[in-house]
Amino acid sequence: MADKIQLPRTSLNLMRKIVLAIFAISIIFGAGYALGFKGYYSEAFSYPKVNINRDLPVDKKDLEFSFFWRIWDTISAKYYDKDKIIPAKMVYGAIKGMVAAIGDPYTVYLPPNENKIVQEDLKGSFEGVGIQLGFKSTQLAVIAPVPDSPADKGGIKAGDVIVGIKDESKKIDIKNTQGISLQEAVEIIRGPKGSSVTLFLIREEHDGVIETTLVRDILDIPSVALSYVGAGGDIAQIKVYKFAAETQAEWEKAVMDVLKKGELKGIIIDLRNNPGGYLEGAVDLGSDFLEQGEVVVIEEKGDKSRVDYKVEKMGRLRNRNVVVLINKGSASASEILAGALRDQKKIKLIGDASFGKGTIQEPEELEEGSGLHITIARWLTPNGTWVNDKGLEPDVKVSDNPDTEEDEQLEAAIKLFE
Repeated sequence: MADKIQLPRTSLNLMRKIVLAIFAISIIFGAGYALGFKGYYSEAFSYPKVNINRDLPVDKKDLEFSFFWRIWDTISAKYYDKDKIIPAKMVYGAIKGMVAAIGDPYTVYLPPNENKIVQEDLKGSFEGVGIQLGFKSTQLAVIAPVPDSPADKGGIKAGDVIVGIKDESKKIDIKNTQGISLQEAVEIIRGPKGSSVTLFLIREEHDGVIETTLVRDILDIPSVALSYVGAGGDIAQIKVYKFAAETQAEWEKAVMDVLKKGELKGIIIDLRNNPGGYLEGAVDLGSDFLEQGEVVVIEEKGDKSRVDYKVEKMGRLRNRNVVVLINKGSASASEILAGALRDQKKIKLIGDASFGKGTIQEPEELEEGSGLHITIARWLTPNGTWVNDKGLEPDVKVSDNPDTEEDEQLEAAIKLFE
């Protein structure tokens, strides 16, 4: 395995920065855990005991907190089913509500059970339906289906809005997902192999609601896949599925294979349906195409201060002919990479407009195994473009025709090298 490339650091460790809420990937994975939303709940773990102290910290003495305890005491005294009065669960719920009040769907507090799921998301083989989730404004939306997953085979498309979820085995029937959080959607839709879940979808080009039932399966998803395309097999197509912990090692293998091939007409970086992941992954991969000192991405904090993440190595593919494929499922770290290559090298983007996820989240591990994912900044392309909600517009717009078996976007990329 190649040595890990060391990239520029700032006051925060880049490996802790996740530019796409990890839940966007976690719907692929796992089974069990807690299931809860709008009146439906299934216990699958034990809450830890909590010590409740009503004394306010010295620096919070000016806050009026008696109303909170009034509600707490009223519920504790009057609620009819005392078995449902779980102090730890109430504390976690109060914290989740406080964080949710900010109104940012990517800033979330995760109780231990949900945080455990998040920690597993970018590792190994898991069970699920293969949907990567995010938000379009406040609407729960499909960033992308995982290739060859139940969702992909069931016709789920990038950009589909999920308006309802039903799972008869869990006695869950949500007819309106407005207000649902990502982690709640993940917990409801995930499940063991062989079980099924029904999704109700709205699609731009389709009238009415689409009802689709998916059977969960085991999924084993790579980070990087290399193939050679074109009439003479002399064009490298490097498909990057996600920016996870293992992405760099898999990227190294692909690059070494490309370099051994010698002369090629070109390289296609395929970022379609890539929901993102670690910011460092985008900087790592982008550095192989850029010159030393060039900016890959700009981080802008709330006080408008900026940090530039620059290339610190000699790019091995910087003199190659390159194009990039994007679509509605290209989000976050994949948008960082695509934006950097276009801004710095005038590399063409081919396909559909990308998803538009322009903020950076940092995960913090808290007590009792809980966690906090908090939006700490927004990111900009080297030219200062913020992609949030609008995405990156392609230089060559080509939509994939669902009625054909051809990959029109890939064919358009190949033609640019002929």
